[in-house]
Amino acid sequence: MFKQSTASRSLDDEGPDPPEQFTAIKLSDTRIALKSGYGKYLGINSDGLVIGRSDAIGSREQWEPVFQDGKIALMAANSCFVSYNDDGDIVAKKKAAGDEEMIKIRSCAEREAKTKEGIPDEDLGNVKNCEINYVKKFQSFQDRKLRVNEGASASLKKARIEGHFHETLLDRRAKMKADRYCK
Repeated sequence: MFKQSTASRSLDDEGPDPPEQFTAIKLSDTRIALKSGYGKYLGINSDGLVIGRSDAIGSREQWEPVFQDGKIALMAANSCFVSYNDDGDIVAKKKAAGDEEMIKIRSCAEREAKTKEGIPDEDLGNVKNCEINYVKKFQSFQDRKLRVNEGASASLKKARIEGHFHETLLDRRAKMKADRYCK
């Protein structure tokens, strides 16, 4: 779990045995519980030693993954980070996460591809296509002609990066006076 020298057979090519596998259970947006292959939950005792004897999830069985610079550390219920001591025991005793507290997690679950859910179809594509899509959606055109601002799209690119893309689109439409609903 921490250094290759202290890890068990789980770093072999065969993969871990069922008792060496843990299931992460999401408790909230920031907290998880870890269930061992024996059906027990990992927690900490009063000395900060990580143990796996609990049948239910209590406050001592809650963990918080902390992500920083592409690495992960696991914070226990006592607000200390998981590491190992000189005896090879897994403990949670350090208040700050250093290199010794960074862990690697392997998973057999498939990675979910980041989807663009929640992004309207009109926002997909380059900025010029987005502007055309929004004009088609909102412009009232009685003469069946599409009126799009012929100005440079550099301001739209800048606005998309800065986070005020839709406001800039609305301003461009208002300047053309082609859409009575944009004022």
